[in-house]
Amino acid sequence: MKLFVFDHCPFCIKAMMVAGLKKIDLELVYLQNHDIEARIEKVGANLVPILQKPDGSYMAESLDIAAYLDNADGHPALGASTHTDNIAAWSEATRPYGSLLLFPRWLRIDLPEFQCQEAKDWFYSKKSAMIDESFEQAFDNSANYIEKLNKVLGQLDWLTLPSERGDKLTYDDVNLFPTLRNYTVIKGLVFPSRVRQYIDEVAMLTGIPLYDDVAV
Repeated sequence: MKLFVFDHCPFCIKAMMVAGLKKIDLELVYLQNHDIEARIEKVGANLVPILQKPDGSYMAESLDIAAYLDNADGHPALGASTHTDNIAAWSEATRPYGSLLLFPRWLRIDLPEFQCQEAKDWFYSKKSAMIDESFEQAFDNSANYIEKLNKVLGQLDWLTLPSERGDKLTYDDVNLFPTLRNYTVIKGLVFPSRVRQYIDEVAMLTGIPLYDDVAV
């Protein structure tokens, strides 16, 4: 099977988490960010991740792919969600600051989906319009946005660690971890100790690399 992804895409990480957790033999194919046609020709829409199944057919939608991978061997490992509302509320609270901090940083590190200038230019154009700031302005304002995001990180008081539940993961983790993982690219962000432990534990269980070493 092949999974077509972007490394920085939290939806892609949802599928990649399950593949890593279950040690599924899966080829990761990193598409170039601007290459919309490569996505549309497979699933009829500009979406990632995209899974190519053993029969050659394609499927999209991150949670559908996660469920497909989890159930493929007949022994699903993921538990049901219990914090859906908490995750939705927290994600909504972080989104404005997260976008302002993350978008400029994705072009300052070496990511496989930005290996040509056209991909970088396309991302810059689309995402700077989305945050209504140039990437340069947003990056220069990092200290302000980091201060605000730090406060929201403190709201994860309902978080439970995998080590507190037999190293079992649930769909809550699939929906929460990708955002926290991406935040490791933000140098100066201060994770509460329990949140940091959560990130490290889920990363270890799923084999998803973090961005600490290249944080900017």
